[in-house]
Amino acid sequence: MQHILRLDIAGQPRGWMTAHEAISAYAKGDVVYGVGDPLPPVFGGVQRLTGERSRIDIQPIVAIQGRVVQGFSLPLCNRTLFRRDDHRCLYCGRKFSRAELTRDHVLPTSRGGIDRWENVVAACKRCNWVKDNRTPEEAGMPLLAVPFKPNTWEWHFLAKERILADQMDYLSRQFCAERDWAH
Repeated sequence: MQHILRLDIAGQPRGWMTAHEAISAYAKGDVVYGVGDPLPPVFGGVQRLTGERSRIDIQPIVAIQGRVVQGFSLPLCNRTLFRRDDHRCLYCGRKFSRAELTRDHVLPTSRGGIDRWENVVAACKRCNWVKDNRTPEEAGMPLLAVPFKPNTWEWHFLAKERILADQMDYLSRQFCAERDWAH
């Protein structure tokens, strides 16, 4: 089933919700506004007195009532990291499946490196093993791209495998730059 992009009332992405969660939000009156072409309608039961069948039309992007919370912590996990790096080893440049990639710390954690977006890259198992506990410079293995922290909009794109065109259009307007993985 399709996932719905959840926004706060200011229009900032705040996560993904299932269609069932969106239907509940619509039914409770928690949806402030929706964006995008409506998805196929969801039908419910038949009202005993009128014989009318209930129907809820949901949109692919919905803003939910509530307070606006400043900042959004962007979780770092291998799935989003590997998508950020286009499933390429940033040392040898070859593409790999998710199972063949590892998270490499540019400055190893044993030497004070931190597990954060700006210090991690996707690396194939071989390159990670060869680099070992050294910096790319020490190992003679220059990085092919600079690791970066995606913004909130980019992270929401990276967090989902399949998104609808309306969702992509909404998110991509706020990407920091042209991204190969955004095509």
